[in-house]
Parts: sequence; structure tokens; C-alpha cells
Amino acid sequence: QVQLVESGGGLAQAGGSLRLSCAASGRTFSSYAMGWFRQAPGKEREFVAAISYNGGRTYYADSVKGRFTISRDNAKNTMYLRMNRLKPEDTALYYCAAPPQTMRYQIFTAESAYDVWGQGTQVTVSS
Repeated sequence: QVQLVESGGGLAQAGGSLRLSCAASGRTFSSYAMGWFRQAPGKEREFVAAISYNGGRTYYADSVKGRFTISRDNAKNTMYLRMNRLKPEDTALYYCAAPPQTMRYQIFTAESAYDVWGQGTQVTVSS
């Protein structure tokens, strides 16, 4: 099983940038597809981006496409989310997630497909 810890959140101005990190423990990180989700106050958690186990395939929500970039460094057991041209509507608690071990090679955009979550890191974008 893999455990996840997010970091890198903070306060940014609209138009600015942040990079989130998701550090994974466990020797099998490199065999897991991974995802980023976010939850704004009063809203449901939503898909942001996902990446295949080797980084060869990526998927993005339409709302972040062209502004956010998901990547991973399997040697460091870490996944990243580079967020550029931030908007106030990007304000949310950001989570990284991993699917069940038996489905770890598959990429999912649905929240229900993930069963391991980090504690989240807050991103606040001021206008």
C-alpha cells in the first residue's frame, strides 16, 4: 500500500504560480497511476489531473487544461502539480490520490476509483 503527503500550497495572486508536491511512501509508487483532486468550500471534490504510472499519459479537467501540468519523479517517489496563471476559482484544498493496488496501472478521473488519499494542501488565490 502507498501513503501520501501533499505540500506546496499557500497564498498566490491571480496570474501567479504554485507547485504542489505529493510525496509517497512505499516501494511500489512507480507502479501506481496517480491523481490530483480539489475541493472548494461548499462544493464537492472534483478531478483536476491524472498521470500514468510512468508519466507517459496525462489527463486534465477542462478548467485547468493549458494552465496546470502534472508530472512525477519515480526515483523520488513524488508527484507534482505545477499551477500557472492561477485564478481565484482555483482556491481549494488540493488532494493527491492513488487507486487500489489491484487497479494501480489504470488511470481514473472518477473520485470513487481512488482509495488512498493525502490530507490535502490549501491553495488560496487572491484577485
